Amino acid sequence: MTEPMLSVEEALEQVLSAFQPLESERVPILETPGRVLAEDIYADVDIPPYANSSMDGYAVQAADTVGASRETPVPLLVTGGVPAGYVAEKELTPGTAICIMTGAPIPPGADAVVRVEDTEATGEWVNVFAEVEEGRYIRPAGEDVRQGTLVLRRGLRIRPQEVGMLAALGHKEVAVTRRPRVAILATGDEVVEIDAPLAPGKIRNANSYSNAAQVIACGGTPILLGIARDRVEELTEAIRAGLEQEVDLFLTSGGVSVGDFDLVKKVLAAEGEINFWRVRMKPGKPLAFGHIGDVPVLGLPGNPVSVMVSFEMFVRPALLKMLGMTEWKRSIVEATLVDEVKQKDDRRHFLRVRLEREAGEYRAHLTGGQGSGILSSMVKANALAIIPEEWSRVPAGARVRVMLLD
Repeated sequence: MTEPMLSVEEALEQVLSAFQPLESERVPILETPGRVLAEDIYADVDIPPYANSSMDGYAVQAADTVGASRETPVPLLVTGGVPAGYVAEKELTPGTAICIMTGAPIPPGADAVVRVEDTEATGEWVNVFAEVEEGRYIRPAGEDVRQGTLVLRRGLRIRPQEVGMLAALGHKEVAVTRRPRVAILATGDEVVEIDAPLAPGKIRNANSYSNAAQVIACGGTPILLGIARDRVEELTEAIRAGLEQEVDLFLTSGGVSVGDFDLVKKVLAAEGEINFWRVRMKPGKPLAFGHIGDVPVLGLPGNPVSVMVSFEMFVRPALLKMLGMTEWKRSIVEATLVDEVKQKDDRRHFLRVRLEREAGEYRAHLTGGQGSGILSSMVKANALAIIPEEWSRVPAGARVRVMLLD
């Protein structure tokens, strides 16, 4: 009896159920870009910690500037100056001004700042040419962040701006989720290493490297195990050796279809268990998922586009869940499909497209042939057009959902 194919959603649900967030580790903040925060960060101080000037100019009392203009300047006695990094030595009193630099603390008694370009210094006096209201050009304490505020929530992927905020809050180190370790094994007698000469009937091991790059892009650590030939004993030995490296996920490519030499399912069943091995999608129908001991195993197809698309749909979400991210879905937009498409079966199709903004709308252009072996179609693509299972034909001009890759 033929095992039924799972929908993409059913397969993804089974895959994700096998993964939980990994433990955390503390690292210096300059090692965190691209990592996932594993703790909530609260502000223990106001940012900025004190009211300061947003302009070079003069700290004043706003009431002293009423009616000031180029025609009727208001003279104020300059009683001091305060550069950034220092505080005023005296309190500002009515009828006076204190020279102030951007970022310097507002002197006691001042309630506004006049820009330097709206003044003219004459000896111990400064002529003010512009009226300012109370609070003008003053950044209040806590304008950016108030003390006690939840500033960065666990589960977010850290970018340079988050590093800056961590530094502003005084965090030299921070807890991030440990990187998932992913074993990657190519299978097949036809596959050779990428620096090997190409003999007749051979192809280079592109799959392991595209998968490794995808793992890195997700924030994981790939462990390349090389190539296992189409022999049960060799494949079993390679998988056992990979499991000894304390991996969190095991990926294989090839050997999961129904041919006489497609042995990954056989070895997976012998060494552990298989949960499913067929998904109603194209490319990527043959996809085995199971466990060997406590380690989840995903047997990806052998064709290079199928490998990358299957990774996008199942491996990427699993890795992001292990990293503690709560949102793993790619952005999806609606677009006009420029080219006509005909489907030969009732699987969900993921078409490689180049998404462009034209005349105020998204338009999706097929990136050449859509065969599962045409890797150049992935190179040219920045998105995948999602064609539902029930559509047998998609006319040019149809509106479709498109998943962004870039």
